[in-house]
Amino acid sequence: MSVERVMEVHRVSAATARRDLDALADQQLVIRTRGGAQANAASGDVPMRYRAARRGREKLAVAKAVVERLHPHEVVAFNGGTTTTTVAYELGVRMAHEHPNEDEVITVVTNAVNIANDLIVRPQMRVMLTGGVARTRSYELVGPLAEALLPRVSIDTLVLGVTGILPDLGLFTHHDGEASVNAALVGAAKRIIVAADSSKFGVTAFARICGLEDVDVLVTDPGLLDADRAAVERAGVEVLVASPPPMG
Repeated sequence: MSVERVMEVHRVSAATARRDLDALADQQLVIRTRGGAQANAASGDVPMRYRAARRGREKLAVAKAVVERLHPHEVVAFNGGTTTTTVAYELGVRMAHEHPNEDEVITVVTNAVNIANDLIVRPQMRVMLTGGVARTRSYELVGPLAEALLPRVSIDTLVLGVTGILPDLGLFTHHDGEASVNAALVGAAKRIIVAADSSKFGVTAFARICGLEDVDVLVTDPGLLDADRAAVERAGVEVLVASPPPMG
């Protein structure tokens, strides 16, 4: 897109258009070109801090519904992502409200540094990080250290966030290192809840995590198409639709 086109569409000055394109380039969302900008080929793997606001109402509704499926004294695991981060936050709020004077009511295993940072301040939560090398885009720890730990622990419930879902092929994420750790989390868990808003359906990414046959519950929003729901249920997955509250 040219600077002139940005000016036309957004009704801003040339200086504002250039400044905004520069800001997007700093965030790795576009690549600056002479007289404009073009899409970043890696923009599908946008840093998480810039993805957090997308479909926020739907993600919050999904998160609250997932938390209803989690119980005190469980070992709960989270991989990284905006939806799982919201679930973890809501779980921490619930545990603090329901068990204000208790310690280590629930154990959390995660490879997401930001989730651990959010929950470690709550005495009700015992938090274990997998170890590994941190990815700046997702705050996830990846690599052999993370993968080596997970076969040594038993997880009651894994809350799994994904980049894309293709019912016939499975669950996907952008980075092969993240996919490997996520697959190890799947292997260590007795129950797997996928927390994914409906925009994730029909989307693929570079690395496959697992198939739908490994999933127990999918929690999503009312935007899920009937055909996609039927395909997921044919794989033996329970589908739970969480409606966002009305706006206003």
